[in-house]
Amino acid sequence: MHPPDQLGRHRDASAACGDDHSPCTLHVNGTRHDLTLDNRTTLLDALREHLALTGAKKGCDHGQCGACTVAVNGTRINACLTLAVMHDGDEITTIEGHGTPESLDAMQQAFIDNDAFQCGYCTPGQICSATAILEEIRAGLPSHVTENLSTAIDLTDAEIRERMSGNLCRCGAYANILKAIHQVAEAHS
Repeated sequence: MHPPDQLGRHRDASAACGDDHSPCTLHVNGTRHDLTLDNRTTLLDALREHLALTGAKKGCDHGQCGACTVAVNGTRINACLTLAVMHDGDEITTIEGHGTPESLDAMQQAFIDNDAFQCGYCTPGQICSATAILEEIRAGLPSHVTENLSTAIDLTDAEIRERMSGNLCRCGAYANILKAIHQVAEAHS
């Protein structure tokens, strides 16, 4: 056994040997990636630095801005707040998995149609989140502002704003983001 650290904790022998990397398989946008990652690597850093998928942005690195929003097993998360090794075997969808420049998905096209971006830095996270909120509403998952829990959720401006509140836009394109989400929702209703 190793001597205790400053807090009196005894270290495991494997930690002393430098066992700070783990194998991790990520299924990103339909492609399997077998990686060996430092255990402290965030999902965002794995995507950007190890897989060269730079659509998700590192805005605040504290989960406050939403620029790093991706979907993991169909649920949106802030990729900067989770470790990549926690998602071994998971299905991850980034903005790169939503469409291509030649074949945009409906939400990407709606953002263009409604001029729902300016500088574009937050746009990948906004699109991933906007797509996810429509799925949440279809699944009947209530938000803080959902008025009636026993009926279908109405896609009101307040409902959209509440669900998108974790995605910040420093340029202030919120009104047009709202229009883009309504456009896609109406096309799918």
